[in-house]
Formats: sequence, C-alpha cells, structure tokens
Amino acid sequence: MKKIVNTDLAPKAIGPYSQAVKANGFLFVSGQIPLDPSTGEIVSGGIESQTKQVLNNVKAILASERLTCQDVVKASIFLKSLDDFDAVNNTYAQYFPAEPPARACVQAAKLPRDVGVEIEVIAAYN
Repeated sequence: MKKIVNTDLAPKAIGPYSQAVKANGFLFVSGQIPLDPSTGEIVSGGIESQTKQVLNNVKAILASERLTCQDVVKASIFLKSLDDFDAVNNTYAQYFPAEPPARACVQAAKLPRDVGVEIEVIAAYN
C-alpha cells in the first residue's frame, strides 16, 4: 500500500509528482531544489545556500512523517557542476554527521529552473 506525502513546509511539486511517497516501510522523497517554500522562489546566494535550502526542504518532508536525517538510508545528489562537489559535500556533512546514508553524486546536464543542486532521498521507518 502506498501513501502520498505532502507538507506546506516544503515547496509544492512543480510537476506531476508528489513530494514523497510512503511504501513498504520506506519514504521516497522526490528531488528537492533550492526553493523557499514560503515564496516559491530560488534562494539567493551560492551553492552552499542552495544546498542548505535543499536539505531543509528534505528535512521538512521527513519531519512531516516523524523522520529525521538519521532515518535516511540512500541519497542521490545531482549537481550542475562537479566543481561544486566540495562545497556541497561540506554542507551535506552538517546534516549527516554520524552514520551517513549510502549516496551517489553526479553532474547533470541541466537541473530544473537551472539550479545548482538537487537532492532526493530514501528514508526507512523504524
């Protein structure tokens, strides 16, 4: 059985998808980009600011299901430029300080709204 998960504390989907889907003991969080949920606008600043907003959006979706970053078992990071890898990695590490999830990080030809970073995660219910 699956359940669609949405929260007003994260940006609304900008296409035909859900913020997250709960199924079989996991929460599959759609890729989040650096949109401020209150304005729907891309946050200002560099890649660090964008990464923080993306991860805050992820945290809001997780929290709506009483999950935290510690429940994340897999993350996928999509970067506009792999030149931003170190900056994104340093910011990401603040959200996953202990026992980080499995992860992939790739450069994408283009991301929605031409942002610098997009992150999707899978979390497990305990």
